[in-house]
Amino acid sequence: MAQRKSLSATGFDKPLLFFVIITCLYGILAIFTATHSLGTLSNVIIQSAAFGLGMVLLLILTIFDFEQFAYLVKYIYAASVLLLVLVLLIGEAGTWGAKSWIRFGPIGIQPAEIAKVAFIITFSYHLTRVQEHINKLRTLLLLLVHMLVIVGLILLQPDLGSSLVFFFMFFVMLFVAGLSYKYILAVLGLGVVMAPLAYFFVLSPYQQHRIQVFFNPDLDPLGSGYNVIQSKIAVGSGQLFGKGLLQGTQNQMGFLPTKSTDFIFSVIAEELGFVGAVAVVALLFIIIFRCIRVARGTTSLFGRYICTGVAAMLIFHTFENIGMCIGLMPVTGIPLPFISYGGTSLVTNLIAVGLVLSVSLRNKKQIF
Repeated sequence: MAQRKSLSATGFDKPLLFFVIITCLYGILAIFTATHSLGTLSNVIIQSAAFGLGMVLLLILTIFDFEQFAYLVKYIYAASVLLLVLVLLIGEAGTWGAKSWIRFGPIGIQPAEIAKVAFIITFSYHLTRVQEHINKLRTLLLLLVHMLVIVGLILLQPDLGSSLVFFFMFFVMLFVAGLSYKYILAVLGLGVVMAPLAYFFVLSPYQQHRIQVFFNPDLDPLGSGYNVIQSKIAVGSGQLFGKGLLQGTQNQMGFLPTKSTDFIFSVIAEELGFVGAVAVVALLFIIIFRCIRVARGTTSLFGRYICTGVAAMLIFHTFENIGMCIGLMPVTGIPLPFISYGGTSLVTNLIAVGLVLSVSLRNKKQIF
């Protein structure tokens, strides 16, 4: 009878699990201080419950052989599309006005977050099926349709921020699959040519104004530029070691908007300073690095693309969220992975890590 392999005999990434747990706990602490002035612990309790549920699902998926998802991709894709259609029919608007939530009493879910993991699984399988023909135009068109069905439904909400995550995952996964540079350069060239045309002939005056305010928030300091201005004040005022937990004036006095979700990084930077902010960046960098490490170490194409998709999702979320908090990226409502308040987002990220751990568990022991 064959003996069961111990974790030490596999490539199971114990550091990844450890750093994910630490980052989630860091996030719960940040949510506690961000909502302290509200006089309630409801957000902390909900996030803690989501963390518990997410960890259970993470462990289940770690044990589950990821290769078995190959038999479920049609159902996973159909379910994600159905959820995105359902949110358009019965959904509720979120903070930024997008009709992106489905509520069941006090419980709300955001289908776009769930669709990210569904896309990673289904698109990874699609890539394994067409690997040999990745640079054929017909293959690329079918892959594009695979992505655009989901993105189109998300844009109807409308949720531009979430749709950009899918575009980023799409191109990163294609690049890893061996997409020719001629396509990459063609897309970049087309983007450069189309951007000014879209600005002048497609965007409305309101949308043009939002872009202008992104480059210069002082054009509308009490309107479109308010969030970024207050966020930059919070980040800058933290200096090296911060003002202290529960002592941030921008945070505790209510100047900082959506401080437990979109601008949670600003809360951390104000109260824990540059040191606390760097700690967040370091934790997220380590998690992303471990996902890439697992992708490099697996011999399964399916597993490699899954890990690549998860890493791409976390990279975009991290850079976009921190970038918008310091005024380098437009405000899109993208949460900071494992840190921002949001049960659906946290559970989704933990499920994604569970997929990566499932791949790592089935690797031979890695030595790099």
